[in-house]
Amino acid sequence: MKNRISILALILTLVVMPASLKAAETVRHDLKVVLYPKEQRFTAEDTITIPEKLFPDLQFLLHSGLQPSSPTAGVQIIRDAERSEAVPLESFKVNLPPGRNTFVLEYGGTIGHSLQAYGKEQARGFKHTAGVISTEGVYLAGSSNWYPVFGKTLVTFSLQVELPPQWDAVSQGERTLHISKGDATAVRWESPQVQQEIYLVAAPFIEYTKPAGRVTAMVFLRKPDENLAGKYLDAAVRYLEMYAMLIGPYPYKKFALVENFWETGYGMPSFTLLGPKIIRFPFILHSSYPHEILHNWWGNSVFPDYEKGNWTEGLTAYLADHLIKEIRGKAAAYRQGVLQKYADYVLKGRDFALVQFRFRHSTASEAVGYGKALMFFHMLRQELGDAIFVQGLRDFFNKNRFRMASFDDLRKSFKRVSGQDMSVNFNQWITQPGAPALKVSRPQARPAGGGWILTALIEQIQIEDVYHLRIPVAVTMEGQDRAFQTVVVMDRQRLELELRMPARPIRLDVDPEFDLFRRLDRDEIPAALSQALGAQKLLILLPSSANKGLLQAYRDLARSLAQSGPDEVTVKLDTEVQKLPTDRAVILCGWENRFRSDMVSALSGYDVSINQEKVSIGQTSIQRKDHAVVLTSRQPRNKDLSITWIASDLPQALPGLGRKLPHYHKYSYLGFKGPEPVNVAKGQWPVLDSPMAVFLPRSDGTIAKVERGKLAPRVPLATLR
Repeated sequence: MKNRISILALILTLVVMPASLKAAETVRHDLKVVLYPKEQRFTAEDTITIPEKLFPDLQFLLHSGLQPSSPTAGVQIIRDAERSEAVPLESFKVNLPPGRNTFVLEYGGTIGHSLQAYGKEQARGFKHTAGVISTEGVYLAGSSNWYPVFGKTLVTFSLQVELPPQWDAVSQGERTLHISKGDATAVRWESPQVQQEIYLVAAPFIEYTKPAGRVTAMVFLRKPDENLAGKYLDAAVRYLEMYAMLIGPYPYKKFALVENFWETGYGMPSFTLLGPKIIRFPFILHSSYPHEILHNWWGNSVFPDYEKGNWTEGLTAYLADHLIKEIRGKAAAYRQGVLQKYADYVLKGRDFALVQFRFRHSTASEAVGYGKALMFFHMLRQELGDAIFVQGLRDFFNKNRFRMASFDDLRKSFKRVSGQDMSVNFNQWITQPGAPALKVSRPQARPAGGGWILTALIEQIQIEDVYHLRIPVAVTMEGQDRAFQTVVVMDRQRLELELRMPARPIRLDVDPEFDLFRRLDRDEIPAALSQALGAQKLLILLPSSANKGLLQAYRDLARSLAQSGPDEVTVKLDTEVQKLPTDRAVILCGWENRFRSDMVSALSGYDVSINQEKVSIGQTSIQRKDHAVVLTSRQPRNKDLSITWIASDLPQALPGLGRKLPHYHKYSYLGFKGPEPVNVAKGQWPVLDSPMAVFLPRSDGTIAKVERGKLAPRVPLATLR
């Protein structure tokens, strides 16, 4: 324990200062702000230092109505134009006396934008505001233009805030002043590190802290909860240590969890702003929370050059979400889920190259910008090996701290540490849309020289150009507990696989652990709700025989689902259709739905039974009374499309079901209880006949679907202490 503490202190003491950009290249703001939440307004005095590169045409944008002026002698502030954008803006020109590059700007007014929904619900969409000052709290970001913004120039700043009593304020960097008196609170934050924007978050907070070397872990809650705060503080210390050892020194002097007054999942430099419900979900501690901590390396200290593609989300997802699953021994299943999301949501017309990804606005964009990028980094690691992959990450971090960086900067770092030309890899995965698709056929085995020769044909069947692939294969051999594993290189459309084996091969698995980014065959993955929510066309059939109240509740549910992903949604009564279509996904609503027997037929391959009182799935029973049930399968006549059944006799449960289902999109079946409703059952159908697994004759001449041999265990890229 003593050594662990000393190592942690050493790593976290080496806080990175902004060596990558000179102060002369950034705008410096020294802000003094007074907040008046009851009046939804603020006043500000900003001492601004301008870099030479912005002269002579000095202009800034500011939120409309803030009436800026300068008390600095000889400085002229001239209103130039008004802009109608997401935030109402005004443009101003600044005339400075010769030889002066510092001046004071005074301004103030009201900012109060309402919350607006954005994104699709199954893409973890939240509500957003362009900026708000209210009695509930304050949220101001660079996009609020609450301070003068000089183009895309990066900034350094100090921010002193005066607030009502019991209130507190959080921003980037280090807190250097915190005074609470009877009638006011004063807080100052200093950010010598270069930033893309300035945040100001404020509310009546209760603060908790825990030291970690020279880094301080902080929690700001809206209500006292020492137990909850302690969990987040402990987790922060552990994850900061893990990532500092993996990548390099933590680049700030604090990391804070800040509770917001609406549901958000924001990651800012040196703090994260999470919603009140979100922070109380127990799984957030080891999912979204480390993801946001890691963003302080990727995105909040090495900045993405958005015009050349946002690489930060994929790399953060790989080293947070994927790594946590890897530590728990569930990485292969996680990668399968990533690939299934791509298969279910990234349909024709929705794909794009990674260099075109800016931010997540739908599940399809997430499946590319997060999922494909995550798989790219995984493939890169598999090819280079863990040691060189980590060297590449460290080189990239060290050379690009507090700079804008692109995919090409990543390529240069990995080339530098590996000595390999990475152009083919980066070009095919980063600059082009699409994914390879594989087909395996003609497996044969013959004895040769005391061993066996296994042959098979592997083909790339996608419409895009041929990819250069490194394909993992596993061969199960008769009488052997462990599978034979190797990687084959494929740089053409057809590969005649030939492997020499020490024993008789009886099963061949291609990419058995989903290490390759590719478009999965439908038979490799279970049918899931995502197939309905990701459909381009969806038909929802309502039960015509349901009572008036229940039928109306189903209509409301249909409207909710229509906003959750599909491009085109048609809603009809079950009496308006003679037979189910095969050109679109179908959702059947209600126990009374006259097409329920079609759902039963679609589920015939699984251990499912349905009667008038309950649904049985293996050993799990979901009663009709007081429950809602959701079942999904593939359409028997078109496996690329799904058929889903949603049924409940509780009209009051259906609004909650409409809100919750998009968050359960990866499951094949679900059960909920009560009017809230509460999830009581969930699962995925087994994969019964994957085309990536082919079988060969055993010594007795029979072909059987034998279990795959054991695969070699893998060591996680890092471990959480």
